[in-house]
Amino acid sequence: MCGRYASSRGPGDLAGIFEIEKWEPEETLEPDYNVAPTKEVYAVLDRPLKDADSPRPVRQLRRLTWGLVPSWAKTPEGGARMINARAETVHEKPAYRRAFAARRCILPADGYYEWVTGEQERDLEVEGRKKRPRKQPYFVLPADGSVFAMAGLYEFWRDRTLPDDHPRAWWVTCSVLTTEAERTPLAVAPADGPHSLADIHPRMPLMLTPDRWDAWLDPARTDPDGLRELLAPPPAGLMRAYPVSTAVSNVRNNGAELLKELEAPEVGTLF
Repeated sequence: MCGRYASSRGPGDLAGIFEIEKWEPEETLEPDYNVAPTKEVYAVLDRPLKDADSPRPVRQLRRLTWGLVPSWAKTPEGGARMINARAETVHEKPAYRRAFAARRCILPADGYYEWVTGEQERDLEVEGRKKRPRKQPYFVLPADGSVFAMAGLYEFWRDRTLPDDHPRAWWVTCSVLTTEAERTPLAVAPADGPHSLADIHPRMPLMLTPDRWDAWLDPARTDPDGLRELLAPPPAGLMRAYPVSTAVSNVRNNGAELLKELEAPEVGTLF
């Protein structure tokens, strides 16, 4: 799954990486090293500009809210629970299938966080001596330091309780697609830690390699079978993972120090 990630690149960097044609300076976000559900995040998408003479899709950098609200939802309250969509079933789930066919995006990240229960903590849990075991967070990122381009969907939701000209009349929300975690060895693995992403968690965000970006973002591609071909996991051996401070477990903590690699896990023996 993907429940927390880091996004520190600004519009200037992202514009060059994704060949952005349109972005509004007032939509600039501060670097966020602890992105959590319901926060505003950057999304790359191809969409015609409103009131433009040409219907040509334009590559845009937009601010969206993480937690998809389906267009047919009566209220936006369920968005916080819809932060992830499974790549295996996204084409058939009512909440996601329309967005999958027409509103796909890329959510750029430095990498994502995932938590592992320590061996000693698991033993305490089994013995009934600890109901909520402490977990060791790991940061997962491309080994070469490139952008982690997460496959995403976005959707529009109209708040019918507000007038058309109200700034909150329209919500634009998004979700991250996930896939089975890789079982092949990490490109760089910690000495005392997981050897594969599957050792950390059975699911992972679906990372799109650059050769798939244009096809994924193209709104003219609507055939579910053709789109599902783009959901294949990335090639093995691209990722690394390392332990980080348990401070990241508190969403109020935010700063580059959260990405600092620890020499050893804080939460006992893990593997």
